[in-house]
Amino acid sequence: MTTMTDTAAAEFKMPDVGEGLTEAEILKWYVAVGDTVTDGQVVCEVETAKAAVELPIPFNGVVAELRFPEGTTVDVGQVIITVDVGGSAPAPAAQAEQSAAAPAEEAAPAGRQPVLVGYGVAESSTKRRARKVDSAEAAVAPAETGVVPPRPAVRDNGPQQGDAQQTQGVNGHGSRPLAKPPVRKLAKDLGVDLATVTPSGPDGIITRDDVHAAVAPVREPEVADAPVAAAAPAQPVGADARETRIPVKGVRKATAQAMVTSAFTAPHVTEFVTVDVTRTMKLVEELKQDRAFEGLRVNPLLLVSKALLVAIKRNPEVNAAWDEANQEIVQKHYVNLGIAAATPRGLIVPKIKDAQAKTLPELAEALGELVTTARAGKTSPAAMQGGTVTITNVGVFGVDTGTPILNPGESAILAVGAIKLQPWVHKGKVKPRQVTTLALSFDHRLVDGELGSKVLADVAAILERPKRLLTWA
Repeated sequence: MTTMTDTAAAEFKMPDVGEGLTEAEILKWYVAVGDTVTDGQVVCEVETAKAAVELPIPFNGVVAELRFPEGTTVDVGQVIITVDVGGSAPAPAAQAEQSAAAPAEEAAPAGRQPVLVGYGVAESSTKRRARKVDSAEAAVAPAETGVVPPRPAVRDNGPQQGDAQQTQGVNGHGSRPLAKPPVRKLAKDLGVDLATVTPSGPDGIITRDDVHAAVAPVREPEVADAPVAAAAPAQPVGADARETRIPVKGVRKATAQAMVTSAFTAPHVTEFVTVDVTRTMKLVEELKQDRAFEGLRVNPLLLVSKALLVAIKRNPEVNAAWDEANQEIVQKHYVNLGIAAATPRGLIVPKIKDAQAKTLPELAEALGELVTTARAGKTSPAAMQGGTVTITNVGVFGVDTGTPILNPGESAILAVGAIKLQPWVHKGKVKPRQVTTLALSFDHRLVDGELGSKVLADVAAILERPKRLLTWA
């Protein structure tokens, strides 16, 4: 919400950038006092318990004051920047609420390093307001299967709804509303789904004012102007220090809370299987030469993902959620596939929405897009919500397997160990073969031992003989 003062200064308050979050840390200011800003210009980057998000300012003017320095944790609703608008009225609905459907930001590649994955971010444990819709959706890349990490080519396909609904927008233009590129960028920055915006321009074109009008006002906190202390950094220590204390906040804090909740709410069961994946590794090399995958990066993770999707199709009961309030099992007819990744701020699990509907090249493209966005630390809160199952890889560290913890609200998580040459009985003879160990953790309220075993056995069978992708898919 924007506040006008007697001196024609507009106040920009910290919005709720993550669907019910109560605070965010200012990571970086992109403007300084005296700078001129325009409607839709990004002025700062903040970190919530779910992601790093860039905030656009919704009016024109000159920066008069930055209320908080970088590194400060600020409550939602507090004024963070004041702009002299020169007596002109600010744009309507000037305070943006970043919705859970905000698309992932495009990002440039960065350096790679192996990461331990699979313990991602879940719903924030802070006080939340009622949800309006069912929303879905690394200085590093997501895990691959113990091989050299790839640098996949990507293309931004935009956000998808987590419940696989592809409904026509209320503006009557379906999935591709009419809007000029600057207006599309403004909607992207403000987290507005253009399909829900009512156009007022000629021939049904959406204008900037239409986008601003679609932005929901920010909820005022109980104490909007209470001072906020800067987050304490790790305390410097001498060479002989025996302890170092590091504040837990942001994504890392949310991860810790989510894992405790999951571990002590959902009864976990983990099963293991060791499998010969030599044929899968050969297929990976063949697909790299296929013209259908030109410009895409093919790796073992791609085939592991496809194998899990096929196993879910053969055993659909595994793709479910537990509704504690209504004491119901909610069967999901779509798969939002989580691919765990690590960032300097903590471990996250962005989702590939409606993964079951993607062809193998489309799945490769989605994995590449996920990698690039996570690598740049620009994964949106929406991209980390609405998951149904997850894949994590401990093999990048040479670890054989693990017992992963479920992401809250999901039914299963598949861990992939390192792929190694091992002696293996093949056609009656001991030969060196590419072997890995898979581990499947599942919620025993939803998945009994028989069902969990079938899913894990199907994944292993496909990776052992990937031709089953043709006969089982």
